[in-house]
Amino acid sequence: MKFQIDKFGQVNDEDVVLITLVNNIGMSISVTNYGCILTALRVSDRYGKIDNVVLGYDLIDEYYKGHPFFGSVVGRFANRIRGGEFELDGVKHKLEQNEGELGNHIHGGIKGFDKYIWKYSIEERLQSIMIHFQRSSPDRESGYPGNLDVIHTIGLDENNQVYFYFKAKTDKPTILNLTNHSYYNLSGMNNGNILQHELKVYSDFYLPTNHQSLPTGEILSVKKTGFDFREITVIGDNMQKIEDKSIDNTFILRGDLEYGKFKKGIELYDPNSGRYMKMITTQPGVQIYNASKLSNKIWIGSNGRRYESFMGICFEAQHFPDSPNHIHFPTTQLNPGQIYDERTIHQFSMVAE
Repeated sequence: MKFQIDKFGQVNDEDVVLITLVNNIGMSISVTNYGCILTALRVSDRYGKIDNVVLGYDLIDEYYKGHPFFGSVVGRFANRIRGGEFELDGVKHKLEQNEGELGNHIHGGIKGFDKYIWKYSIEERLQSIMIHFQRSSPDRESGYPGNLDVIHTIGLDENNQVYFYFKAKTDKPTILNLTNHSYYNLSGMNNGNILQHELKVYSDFYLPTNHQSLPTGEILSVKKTGFDFREITVIGDNMQKIEDKSIDNTFILRGDLEYGKFKKGIELYDPNSGRYMKMITTQPGVQIYNASKLSNKIWIGSNGRRYESFMGICFEAQHFPDSPNHIHFPTTQLNPGQIYDERTIHQFSMVAE
């Protein structure tokens, strides 16, 4: 294992770095301390060709101008909160309403965790390297109660595993829901869309949403729907069963265990390249987004090519959207004295012909 730190530019006169981790097999990840953004994840296909399999940019300026959360940390609360309002221990709280005319709170507010420069340290282990990002979010930032101390660890090991770990503590009761928002395309970011990728999700139930992409509160079976990925299925085939072909829903994980404490989440396979990705997590669900709205704005990638709808797919391991407003959803409340500790691992391999 080895690592390299390069200058990546400046944001508001502060230096930003790009940290690249490389294992002995040739797999590498690049992460910047601006928003803990995973800018690149390079992995070999069955023919030995290495490609970047996440969408993103080569320049910090492109991220700073705004983007659809390519590779970013998302917080304090991933996903949506209806009307930016919730009640905690009998106290009503008002968050920033940053989702346009809908008036909802999304992904942490106007300036969420993805728009800050984080402190970092690097830990070299025998079989892995871990980058520990740290920041303190002050009381009332974006409307959230409590001073929150967060450590977000991103790492790579010799077994082609990428780590996304979160730890946090607060001095007041608050809510918290953290995730990484990478868009994956196992064909390579310059090689078409994900419609022919094959997906398996370890989930029997999903959360339907209303016209605002908010959960209705129902918990429905995936059976006989376009959200049924219990057996490995071509993504594009299932999309034909969905009226607008959009997948932007939370899948409730069954709890099939791996490594003793991680739930099996998803398996993704690209038959063209042979690349295979498996995700395991301690989180109760995974928000799967097939980038159906990516064409709504113009996003130009590092090769000058426009990122279109369905060119990537997100697997955001997290708690459920709008959880504070649904008492039957798993709680996202974090109290003083408690430690928020959630972990997700992406495992990469290759399937020969």
